[in-house]
Amino acid sequence: MKRRTFLKGTVASGMLGVAASAGLLAPRMVLAAWPESAFASKGVDDALNALFKSASHSESSDIKIKAPDIAENGAVVPITVSTGMAAETISVLIEKNPAPLACSFDLGSSTEGFVSTRVKMGKTSDLIAVVKSGGKLYSAKKTVKVTIGGCGG
Repeated sequence: MKRRTFLKGTVASGMLGVAASAGLLAPRMVLAAWPESAFASKGVDDALNALFKSASHSESSDIKIKAPDIAENGAVVPITVSTGMAAETISVLIEKNPAPLACSFDLGSSTEGFVSTRVKMGKTSDLIAVVKSGGKLYSAKKTVKVTIGGCGG
């Protein structure tokens, strides 16, 4: 490597570091658009309306939710949502959280309908998985009991 090329690269990376630390390059400028109104909603139907422009969904046995029956630490509840449908979107809502929409994943056309993540639950509540497939909304529900202080009861 030539000395001049090395110096140009070093100066360029240094300038990018300075710009990022000064706040001139904010990460959200380069991130994908996210449904701010859906995440700010205070109810399940409001979140679904903001996210999908409709709150009507039908129960489906094709959606499987794997979550603990009792979560000893509501701050970290591991969940898995899977479906055999051709899913366009998989969203997870927690009914009694102050902001019910926990996460929403837009899936590609050749993507398997499978999502595994961790969510935060403030108290015992229904965990609702909503799958958009073929322009329609389908859902499944599971109640997760959150214990106080991790005592298991």
